[in-house]
Amino acid sequence: MDKGAYDFTAIEKKWQDYWLRNKIFRTEDNGNKPKFYVLDMFPYPSGAGLHVGHPEGYTASDIIARYKRMKGFNVLHPIGWDAFGLPAEQYAIKTGTHPAETTQKNIDNMRRQIRGLGFSYDWNREVNTTDIHYFKWTQWIFLKLFNSWFDETQQKARPIEELPVPAGLSKEEREQYIHDRRLAYESFAPVNWCPELGTVLANEEVVGGVSERGGFPVIRKPMRQWMLRITTYCERLLAGLDQVDWPESIKKLQRDWIGKSIGAEVDFQVDGFDEVIRVFTTRPDTLFGATYMVMAPEHPLVDVITPEPYKVDIETYRKQAAQKSDLDRTDLAKDKTGQFTGAYAINPVNAQKIPIWISDYVLISYGTGAIMAVPAHDDRDWEFATKFELPIIQVVQPPVPVEGCFTGEGTAINSGPFTGLPTVEFKVKITEWLEGKGLGTKAINYKLRDWLFSRQRYWGEPFPILHTEDGRIIALDEKELPLTLPEVDDYKPTGNGEPPLAKAADWLSVTLPDGARARRETNTMPQWAGSCWYYLRYIDPANPNAAVDPEKEKYWMPVDLYIGGAEHAVLHLLYSRFWHMLLYDLGYVSTPEPFTKLINQGMILGLSYKDKRGVLVPNDLVEERDGKPYHKETGEPLDEFPAKMSKSLKNVVNPDEVISRYGADSMRLYEMFMGPLEATKPWNMRGVEGVHRFLGKAWRAMIDEQTGHLVPQVQDTPADEETLRLLHQTIKKVGEDIETFGFNTAISQMMIFVNHLSRLEVRPRQVVETFVLVLSPFAPHIAEELWHRLGRSCTLAYETWPAYDPELVREKQIELAVQVLGKIKDRITVAADASDETIQQVALASEKVQAAIGNKAIKKVIVIKPRLVNIVL
Repeated sequence: MDKGAYDFTAIEKKWQDYWLRNKIFRTEDNGNKPKFYVLDMFPYPSGAGLHVGHPEGYTASDIIARYKRMKGFNVLHPIGWDAFGLPAEQYAIKTGTHPAETTQKNIDNMRRQIRGLGFSYDWNREVNTTDIHYFKWTQWIFLKLFNSWFDETQQKARPIEELPVPAGLSKEEREQYIHDRRLAYESFAPVNWCPELGTVLANEEVVGGVSERGGFPVIRKPMRQWMLRITTYCERLLAGLDQVDWPESIKKLQRDWIGKSIGAEVDFQVDGFDEVIRVFTTRPDTLFGATYMVMAPEHPLVDVITPEPYKVDIETYRKQAAQKSDLDRTDLAKDKTGQFTGAYAINPVNAQKIPIWISDYVLISYGTGAIMAVPAHDDRDWEFATKFELPIIQVVQPPVPVEGCFTGEGTAINSGPFTGLPTVEFKVKITEWLEGKGLGTKAINYKLRDWLFSRQRYWGEPFPILHTEDGRIIALDEKELPLTLPEVDDYKPTGNGEPPLAKAADWLSVTLPDGARARRETNTMPQWAGSCWYYLRYIDPANPNAAVDPEKEKYWMPVDLYIGGAEHAVLHLLYSRFWHMLLYDLGYVSTPEPFTKLINQGMILGLSYKDKRGVLVPNDLVEERDGKPYHKETGEPLDEFPAKMSKSLKNVVNPDEVISRYGADSMRLYEMFMGPLEATKPWNMRGVEGVHRFLGKAWRAMIDEQTGHLVPQVQDTPADEETLRLLHQTIKKVGEDIETFGFNTAISQMMIFVNHLSRLEVRPRQVVETFVLVLSPFAPHIAEELWHRLGRSCTLAYETWPAYDPELVREKQIELAVQVLGKIKDRITVAADASDETIQQVALASEKVQAAIGNKAIKKVIVIKPRLVNIVL
């Protein structure tokens, strides 16, 4: 290390080694302190490693963790790896490398990168979902699901042994009755099957009829699957959202995904058949306007009611529908398609015969898989009826005339004896009428479907399930866990839907105690399984006898703060909450919800470049001249634009590059200084250079670059009033901003303080030391080094966060309007004697002002005390 210079490379390595070697951030299960559990959504160990977008949330959580330790909390801040999944398996297929080997290599690389950023994780609690000591308990939780049922009366899960079974059932009927009520059950379900990848894909993994990974064709195909009965928890999942401190936008996404609807189920008799088509509708008041019916192509009645002359066309259409994902089928913008079955139904309210169609915009997985179509009052039905020239009858009079389809509430017209009733009253009366006639009933429906919980892959948790030759399903005893994956030579799918595990003959076949033969389950669990409960294993990661010790769980749960990307706002959080509720019902956890507060960091965009032909130019071929981008080889000026970081756009920035040039502390500061944590922000290396200059300035304010000792200005002397006041304002501002996640404005305040400190001829040691403590959660390496050079022998990680004096924070202040391009965007309050430079810095630190400036260059800032700050662009 250069004796006096700010040698960030040497400083950061020194302190990272010190923290690791001395286990500085090892957390004890100490009940004498208030606890704070801060959790990151743990990463998938990709071969590409981290890009600079990934550490944004980790940096925010680390600032919180370090701050809370200094505030006297016992902090749990762990990290681990969501390591099962398709990418490692696909790599194994291409190269023959075992997925475990690939996964471990990727973990080692990402662990190196994460440690290089100085995050204060307790590495003794590191977990890996592919470790047998971890997935043993994932399998254990699955067995709890398999061996439980949901008591609707008590609204909770109970052991399967407590299920009341009707008397008089045969052995086979009894087993089927129990199977039909297990929270984990086997079923044939239509799924997104990708023949090339050899696995089922979730709806989110299918885009435009092809797999998101690889772009391979995907078809809809009924296959044997394991399902989890998450639908039994719909009401609990909805009610629990009122108990957590989450962004309203995330709560709305969850509520919409669950999709609770109150309406009626109505029976339509099929003309000429004994069969009845049951539909669910939220608008029973529009029954008189039902002019046709639409069934999902997969509906089992389609085969029954379709006359022979129509069967070829129906079958052709069904094959076309099978090529589309559910998301593609429900796309409101797409052109409606369909096929007439040749059959008719009887409208129960007016006895009119109406044609029955099939169309892919109706899903077998939602409601009853059939709808009554009311084209005058439903947009999709209107588009369908218009295209196929089907009748449109208006039965709801809008308050004011409208053109085309009206979907709102109004007054009933053309509705027989109900004409003239307002919509709300009509809904009640028509439902009562249907119930009285035995034609329908009041009903609640949910969009949420049972969780399809199996994949046709090798690299996943094996199910602890056996299939006997006579068709029985047997769960392994908990004492037999973990069930490990067998070694196989070929990871490729079989091509017929059988997973790769079907090739492991020795592992596959099992002899039962009675001598009977059984076959292991060959599907594996989805990647979601391990990530559903990892926050619990962090609490007690080495426990061989339980998923988590009950006393430790009571101390640490619930998670106080959960930070992660909004892309996991629905499924991961929904699945985790479901598993947690099951464990709560069975007495294994003490809290009804796992995550108290949730924060979603925004996306960091990369800068991409195009030449005049619109061709993407790799970032390593771009150079800057006078602040503008040019092609290094051709000299051509380039167009610069922000976009999501991706290989295809050639704009991925590796944190290793940033750290090597500017250091981890600079990267941490820049990630937080770019703007509000939740906002989407463009990455720009020029910004990293700016915060790096700030750290250099802070260093030089305290350390002599020639000797490496404290500069002569640092003296044991009392602070003047202005310095003391600004210090206490900084303590207050930074502390409050950390609590409210306003990290960017906290950094702005510290910059203001360093500017002031640098101008002082005498810099009081007590002031300098206090500021180093305030800086430390944001830039821990330089803070530790400064603390050490100030004569302290121990780490500052557990030093007390400095208190501020309320009297010193108060002072005579002035308020100035800040205008951008002539329009007032914010008002700022500053000390009456603040310099123009300070006022300018405070004005530019305003989030509203930053938003108004955007990416535009600032030409001039004019300070007119005590009224105005004018920013000219």
